[in-house]
Amino acid sequence: MNEITVDAVADPELRDPVFVEGLPGVGHVGKLAVEHLLEEFDSELVRRVYSEHLPPQVVLQDDGTTQLSCVEVHAVALDDRDLLVLTGDHQASEGPGHYRLAEAFLDIAEAFDVETVYALGGVPTGELMDEYAVLGATNDADFVSELSEVGVEFRDEDPAGGIVGTSGLLLGLGERRGLRAACLMGETSGYLVDPKSARAVLEVLEEMLGFEVDFESLEERAEEMEDVANKIQEMENQQSGMPSEEDLRYIG
Repeated sequence: MNEITVDAVADPELRDPVFVEGLPGVGHVGKLAVEHLLEEFDSELVRRVYSEHLPPQVVLQDDGTTQLSCVEVHAVALDDRDLLVLTGDHQASEGPGHYRLAEAFLDIAEAFDVETVYALGGVPTGELMDEYAVLGATNDADFVSELSEVGVEFRDEDPAGGIVGTSGLLLGLGERRGLRAACLMGETSGYLVDPKSARAVLEVLEEMLGFEVDFESLEERAEEMEDVANKIQEMENQQSGMPSEEDLRYIG
């Protein structure tokens, strides 16, 4: 096994492509967002990236066969342009691997003549929320005003500790290659998979790239997670001796 192996599955001609990354992270926000794009639009697998920096395991397929852990890049056809969407079940296991893989992802982006990169993810708040802000970071000062116009918030020292993993490196290493890159981070509790935060991030991407996507399936997942959150809240109330909503109905 080589340190990194990139399998070229297809080489379509893309129209003004934008690279969009959504690997697992806080609240699985980025991963949920890009998976929704792949579900809602026509897409084509173009690259598989294998690496010894990924966890040493295989993934079970629906038909009972196995697939060596990898990261995939799909071409997604929008009305006026195309996306190169990066997704997978894992990030690198250690620091040097994050750098090597990020460089490989940027090599793929440049091979398809990408000039703009969006990294999607979440930023933890430590509490459940009703409203979801989207925080931003970018390696291009001109990008700040463009993102601010569609509601992205830029906060001093937030997220605390900076942006780690692939999302951060796409900005840092992308700048060294002359690529304009931004990270869109949906606020999320950090406790649960968060479809609502993923939707907030996708709504910003819609505005920036000029496309529309149906959110019905994402809303259904959000309702399922809300039920889970309510049950967790009830359990916490019971453990702390606080009455649940059901109990309060009988208090006159």
